Amino acid sequence: MSAKAISEQTGKEFLYKYICTSAAVQNRFRYANVTTETDFDRLAQDHPWLLTERLVVKPDQLIKRRGKLGLVGVNLDLKGVREWLKTHLMRETMVGKAKGILKNFLIEPFVAHKQEEEFYVCIYATREGDYVLFHHEGGVDVGDVDAKASKLLVGVDEKLTEDAVRKQLLTHVAADKRAVLASFIVGLFNLYEDLYFTYLEINPLVVTKDGVYVLDMAAKIDATADYLCKAKWGDVEFPPPFGREAYPEEAYIADLDAKSGASLKLTLLNPRGRIWTMVAGGGASVVYSDTICDLGGVDELANYGEYSGAPSEQQTYDYAKTILSLMTREKHPEGKVLIIGGSIANFTNVAATFKGIVRAIRDYQGPIKEHEITIFVRRGGPNYQEGLRVMGEVGKTTGIPIHVFGTETHMTAIVGMALGHRPIPKEPPVAAHTANFLLNSSASSSVGYTRPIISYRAILSFFNAVKNVMLCVRGHACVLGKGPTSI
Repeated sequence: MSAKAISEQTGKEFLYKYICTSAAVQNRFRYANVTTETDFDRLAQDHPWLLTERLVVKPDQLIKRRGKLGLVGVNLDLKGVREWLKTHLMRETMVGKAKGILKNFLIEPFVAHKQEEEFYVCIYATREGDYVLFHHEGGVDVGDVDAKASKLLVGVDEKLTEDAVRKQLLTHVAADKRAVLASFIVGLFNLYEDLYFTYLEINPLVVTKDGVYVLDMAAKIDATADYLCKAKWGDVEFPPPFGREAYPEEAYIADLDAKSGASLKLTLLNPRGRIWTMVAGGGASVVYSDTICDLGGVDELANYGEYSGAPSEQQTYDYAKTILSLMTREKHPEGKVLIIGGSIANFTNVAATFKGIVRAIRDYQGPIKEHEITIFVRRGGPNYQEGLRVMGEVGKTTGIPIHVFGTETHMTAIVGMALGHRPIPKEPPVAAHTANFLLNSSASSSVGYTRPIISYRAILSFFNAVKNVMLCVRGHACVLGKGPTSI
């Protein structure tokens, strides 16, 4: 599952289109998007209610607690909204530790209501099922909902019923609002399941005599369900977290990923960073990133991503070319490092993927030298010896410092070398084989890995030894009256 956040506008559009409930959901599709390119005259023509309603304006950039941060303009007319936007649109803002530019806003009708009409509801996925949280006091001061809210677990194969909602979640709600809330929450849960949400929070959810109003909403969907939900989702956009820009290179890799059975992912964290990674495997990418951060490289980690699922040589070339293009745009006073890591592949042809990486290195050898990039490689798996040989060879022929290691070196040991916390061995450690009496090891220090060679005589001796052990064991079992006498 790949849980990705969607904008509030997208989440509300899904809700207004597809929710099935007897509760009267008000203000359906009454929202307007504002950016630096917005023509307000045209906006008013497209949304006539902007000229007659009192309005609310707020940034729609995955920012939570906007009211607490003073980022919500309330009870304004359209002229007041434009004045408010003059002091907020394209303004640099700190949200926690993230600094970003406010560039996307949402305008909606202002809903006059009382505090006791505000509620909190949230649904989120866990291993054991989906939890529904509800609290009868919603709004900006809702506080610690995990501690205060009523919880209801809906198992993987179970359905949520209005009766269960009333009995377990709505015990503190006024009797005249229970039927409306129960119907809405069940409808919301069904929507959550049908459209493959992984997280859906509404705070506040306002219930008045006129019906239900969804004021603020935060949501994530399972991006891997695109093939199931394409007809309903449409071309959904996944905005970057606040404080991080969307880069065309990320979109390019996402497009490659969508057209491939392999997995190709790229997220830019700090394009000016010194430490870059190209890691094989989703689990390995987490391990490498954590190790880099643990060793003090959190501020210099430039990217996060992975390639896996047996990508072709061409796909790996395109991925590596993108990484190297980004690395060679701006120099770093200390030079840069590229960590090409991974554990031991199950079925990915290491030699084929490394040939794609080598092609990219050869294409960028000039900029790589100019930017003083050092490359550290560690990999295992099918044909890894050939892959490492090719990688070591390109280091020799191009003069690029490439340090190559195989399975004899711990998976993340190259991180310590790359960050200068441990020396780079001139020769890699020899692999310790449990059955080394079968193996004749021949280390090649030029490319930095150990290649085991198994002789026919060693294999024959091994199977003879196994046969003798089996005869001995079965013979002993027969003496005890517990087994057959022959193999």
